[in-house]
Amino acid sequence: MMWRPSLLLLLLLLRHRVQGKPSPDAGPHGQGRVHQAAPLSDAPHDDAHGNFQYDHEAFLGREVAKEFDQLTPEESQARLGRIVDRMDRAGDGDGWVSLAELRSWIAHTQQRHIRDSVSAAWDTYDTDRDGRVGWEELRNATYGHYAPGEEFHDLEDAETYKKMLARDERRFRVADQDGDSMATREELTAFLHPEEFPHMRDIVIAETLEDLDRNKDGYVQVEEYIADLYTAEPGEEEPAWVQTERQQFRDFRDLNKDGHLDGNEVGYWVLPPAQDQPLVEANHLLHESDTDKDGRLSKAEILGNWNMFVGSQATNYGEDLTRHHDEL
Repeated sequence: MMWRPSLLLLLLLLRHRVQGKPSPDAGPHGQGRVHQAAPLSDAPHDDAHGNFQYDHEAFLGREVAKEFDQLTPEESQARLGRIVDRMDRAGDGDGWVSLAELRSWIAHTQQRHIRDSVSAAWDTYDTDRDGRVGWEELRNATYGHYAPGEEFHDLEDAETYKKMLARDERRFRVADQDGDSMATREELTAFLHPEEFPHMRDIVIAETLEDLDRNKDGYVQVEEYIADLYTAEPGEEEPAWVQTERQQFRDFRDLNKDGHLDGNEVGYWVLPPAQDQPLVEANHLLHESDTDKDGRLSKAEILGNWNMFVGSQATNYGEDLTRHHDEL
């Protein structure tokens, strides 16, 4: 299950273009609230049999790994060499690739789809083309232009929209780490994809609590939890899966067994702790390539094991021919 609250603003924007205003019903619901880190690759991690597809997709990202499949070994190694230089420059620039630099690179490639989505929306928000997105620009692009004090005066459900606007502004202020009311690309990414940023964790939890806490006591009761998933029709018997969710609430959501969820428990639910997959893969690549066992990688060491990092379709094709010839 994955919650993508970052989709909210995009939904609002699309509805604004078509209908004039965003829908107050737009946003995440039910089990989609939970954010689970996506695997680095769906391929098996099968180095023992010479299958490095998992490593390729982890190191390059899935789309770029496909590009490398079309390269000759020479082209693939040359591009890998340039990547090595980038990894080092992004770190301490000491001529070596450390574990931290390798982990940072893998994490960077895995977030490429997020950066691409922000880039695709950037011009919509940066209306004055100054390279930053101010709160006023984002608000007007999403909700339309209103004179101060007249927000949503033309709508019957004005109060609902005012609450949505206030919530978006609060999230923007948290994402705007330097407090200048202007979002850089990184800050806009944090606004659109808060689940990806540690400093946005509290705002994700706060928004979830607000969505579910109908009696406004600061907690999520089991009935509030269920109401977010299921609305019974009059006379309808509760489905078995709803009963299972009640048990899940008691057994796994309510960690301290006090009958409701507090902020910490909500956080554990919607942003569960996960293994640091980029670190695990970085450790693996370093272990397999660190020939002098000094705990860091030289460019020569990485290029010496280039097929694990990137590979190429030409190499795989050549290996297949050799294997076929040997079998014959």
